[in-house]
Amino acid sequence: MPPMTFSLPHRRTWLKWLHWGILPFFVWFLFADPDALRRAGKWVFRFHSVMGLIFVTLALAWTATYLRSGLASRPGPKLPCWARRVHRAMHVTLVWGLFLVAFGGFLLGLTSTVTLWAGGIIPIAPPMGWPKLNALVGDAHTYQFYLLAGLAAAHAGFHIWRHYHLRDNALRIMAPKAMHRWL
Repeated sequence: MPPMTFSLPHRRTWLKWLHWGILPFFVWFLFADPDALRRAGKWVFRFHSVMGLIFVTLALAWTATYLRSGLASRPGPKLPCWARRVHRAMHVTLVWGLFLVAFGGFLLGLTSTVTLWAGGIIPIAPPMGWPKLNALVGDAHTYQFYLLAGLAAAHAGFHIWRHYHLRDNALRIMAPKAMHRWL
């Protein structure tokens, strides 16, 4: 009997899963207000914290993949010159933006006056007790996330434009196979 072998899925396959897996967390953080969640109850805020831990884990995995192997995407032959430059810049900015949002969360924990726990499991950073800096970091973290969300929306719009205007099947590349019949 031959030995069983196990191989990981192709890089593009698991990046596709990562791409679509991070989207619900992105949407959650677009609409979740931490102050309102705190008022809703301890378990609701704990859920929010777990969502943050998962989001950061996915963001750091994506960044590590980029640092190890570079971008997996290629601009495609139908893209005009200006769109090729936009394509690369947009994807690199998204990856680094995810990392910087995660780093901003770390800075929130670092500047806090109390120990903040990611998901109630992992301490984010040792609290240094800098309330003024914490407020500044909190505002920067919020604006940074919404800027990244705007870039993600522009990213989606860019690929929708490519798919329908240039007819290069850009959406089929990243969409699950079950959705291909509608694309």
